[in-house]
Amino acid sequence: MDNIEQKYEQMGQILRDMDKVVVAFSGGVDSALLLKAALDFLGPERVLAITADSETYPQREKEEAILLAQEIGAPHEVIHTSELDIPGYAENPTNRCYFCKNELFSHLIPIAKERGYNHVIFGAIADDLGEHRPGLQAAHDRGVRAPLLEAGITKAEIRHMSRQFGLRTWDKPSFACLSSRIPYGELITQEKLTMIDQAEAFMMQLGFRQVRVRQHEKLARIEVAPAHLAEVIAVADTITAKLQEIGYTYVSLDLKGYRSGSLNEVLTTA
Repeated sequence: MDNIEQKYEQMGQILRDMDKVVVAFSGGVDSALLLKAALDFLGPERVLAITADSETYPQREKEEAILLAQEIGAPHEVIHTSELDIPGYAENPTNRCYFCKNELFSHLIPIAKERGYNHVIFGAIADDLGEHRPGLQAAHDRGVRAPLLEAGITKAEIRHMSRQFGLRTWDKPSFACLSSRIPYGELITQEKLTMIDQAEAFMMQLGFRQVRVRQHEKLARIEVAPAHLAEVIAVADTITAKLQEIGYTYVSLDLKGYRSGSLNEVLTTA
């Protein structure tokens, strides 16, 4: 048994010890494998996947989550939440993700208790350790578990296992909530979230799979994989026209390319 198989079996034992779980299911790479594992080790009668639909969650992601849950045979429900209604969230502090995850868990925990599920679990992974992840603190504070993280499973291993299991998320681009496109301290509004969603959807229609449109007031800063920078420049006029139609005054291309959490680069350690 190789190391990846050992980690998967370790996660399986963690899940078996939990017995019945509610899975916070976004439909992304990590939560998809977590849900698949929960079904494998516990069976669908002891698993409930729940997706939170909110202003920061694109419609296309919700539709993919619903379809994926159906494909792998998971009991699945969609609930509605609103991060913008959380006091302090819209002001976009550096611990914004704490508010978001705490709000999510405040919905999932009562559902789990009411229906006889022992634990709420979510898709944090080993790569998250050492990064700026306030959501991990929220999970710790609420007693929410992360089996992938507890088993030491990395993103690369998740993609490898997902491919072996036939999950179509194995090569899905990484995704984070739309609020992560707005610099800390700048107010989060429904208008900004809608602009970002429309801009990223357009970029994806052009064929750019891993893309971020970071919003600096009326300036859009586009991040794509470094290998695709020239492709963006080749259709710059088309992109500029569309994003200005959406509401941006200026459209720029980040020459460093896509990197997860680029807005965290302004943070300094005390």
